[in-house]
Amino acid sequence: MTGALRIEAEPRIGLLSERRRVTVEATVPGSLVTLRAETLRGAELWASQATFLADADGRVDLDVSAPVSGDYRVADAMGLFWAQRRETAVGGGVEPRAVAEPILTRITGRAEPGTGLLDVPAEGVFDRGAPPAFAEVVVEQRLLAEGVRRREIRERGLVATLFRPAGAGPFPTIIVMNGSGGGVNEPRAALYAAHGIQALALGYFKAPGLPDYISRTPLEYFERALDYAVAELDPLGGAPLVSGQSRGGELTLLLAATFPERILGAVAFVPAAFVFGAQGAADPAEGWNGPTWTRGGEPLEHLWHDNREVDWQPWNDDPAPTRHADVYVDGLRDRALARAARIPIERFPGPVACVSGLDDRAWPSSLASRIVLDALERHGHAAERLHLDYADAGHGITIPHLPSTEIERVHPVSGVHYSNGGTPRGNAEASTDSFDRVCEFVHRAARQTSTHEQ
Repeated sequence: MTGALRIEAEPRIGLLSERRRVTVEATVPGSLVTLRAETLRGAELWASQATFLADADGRVDLDVSAPVSGDYRVADAMGLFWAQRRETAVGGGVEPRAVAEPILTRITGRAEPGTGLLDVPAEGVFDRGAPPAFAEVVVEQRLLAEGVRRREIRERGLVATLFRPAGAGPFPTIIVMNGSGGGVNEPRAALYAAHGIQALALGYFKAPGLPDYISRTPLEYFERALDYAVAELDPLGGAPLVSGQSRGGELTLLLAATFPERILGAVAFVPAAFVFGAQGAADPAEGWNGPTWTRGGEPLEHLWHDNREVDWQPWNDDPAPTRHADVYVDGLRDRALARAARIPIERFPGPVACVSGLDDRAWPSSLASRIVLDALERHGHAAERLHLDYADAGHGITIPHLPSTEIERVHPVSGVHYSNGGTPRGNAEASTDSFDRVCEFVHRAARQTSTHEQ
């Protein structure tokens, strides 16, 4: 016989970015135990399930034992979280919507009846007449750390949310921007603040009071945000870093090249090395090959502007002309236009980090990152250059410990189907590793600049 089945999760309550250790105690030696993790994310139910083999002591450590069946097959307790799949069809993404609300995951476990060691007498191993053993635990993941202050910003025409860490400061400060889905990326900014980084989550379209589309977004808007950060936020090192993902990664590098004296460092997630047209987030009146960014009222040159080598596009669900066609490669064949659309990142003297996936199917972020970092090196860039390039990751590198199973996606603006690429495990590992290493990079950049100023 064994005692009552128990599931333990440590820490049971903590930040989203914290790993949990999950163990099962007091089950039958050599028996099978099935765990199910359910999380209500917005209006959607997400769940994962896996079955484990208990050791000779009737114990399972999920960081030591891989599941023998289920939704993932590696020794990783966080697999119960990143391997979750959508079980309802209400709609909505996986990222948290309200940063003040904890994410609650109910982990239930049952001992599979009749299982256990077969090479020892049954007596004393399990009670065949007893009901199946059952246990549960609720894990609470938080985005807001104790003492972090959230404040909505509606000044100077800006639409943003500020997350300030506990303490007196000054703090490393970063401006966080979303990609072609638009909106305000509060979850990432809140987690940065939990790790001692002041973060301004900045909306620039598809947010209250802002345009619905990315087309013709003025760079002067971001210039005001940079000035606001310096004047009002007291950033460590005297200036903010900028960071964004996808189109926000393109924008990050573009801002660094355009306003190098106002920016301390750049962190570009799955970025582009060129200015592109509005693509999937375009105003329908402009179209995919209309301009994305303007300065002084004039559109910036972009790679889809009358490109002589591109006569097709993948942003309306049409198939590529051939299996090997890649519009991002085809576009570079118009050398004059590619040269005009390239982001001149060599103008930026500060530290630069690029995060990419080698299996990025949305656009070639690994190639773009290498183009950017190679250009900096060839032009004598003296500050830190960091490239986090993940072999099994795609375009969906996000914050840690969220489900990473939805590889095939529907674009939130255009409704077009596309693939992010990567594997669930690869995307999950890239999200966790890159978050930790980017936090270290931001702190390093701010400290080094602050030290040099003294």
